[in-house]
Amino acid sequence: MQTVLIVVHLLIVLALIAVVLLQRSEGGLGLGGGGSGGVSGFMTGRGQANALTRATAILAALFFVTSMTLAVLSHRSAAPKSILEGTGTGQPAQQAPNADNLLDTLRRQGGGEGGAQAPAAPASHAPAPAAPSGPPDAPQSR
Repeated sequence: MQTVLIVVHLLIVLALIAVVLLQRSEGGLGLGGGGSGGVSGFMTGRGQANALTRATAILAALFFVTSMTLAVLSHRSAAPKSILEGTGTGQPAQQAPNADNLLDTLRRQGGGEGGAQAPAAPASHAPAPAAPSGPPDAPQSR
């Protein structure tokens, strides 16, 4: 249904463009004869203007109707679904064995829970390096 309506909508758009371009121009770049005083085509100037104006109004109304219909159809197909419907089983979904969430990853890296501090580094038997003596390499702010 939506595809058919889109095709009809596009045909209306093309017809509307053609009808607007055929209308008599008042100094613009329209394709309708600008200032010719003679008989143009199969209708007189006034009859042609009335027919093109009426066709433009009808096509514009059809364009509006098809646009609104497409918007309503799009809104209905994208309606939110209830989270309670379609749960097939009464059991909660199981997490995949290899899937880690961020909290578990952070706990493993930090070694603690929530905001707890990471445990102190294990004592090593090697002595700590001595602080270098002498002036620092970069100037420090005061």
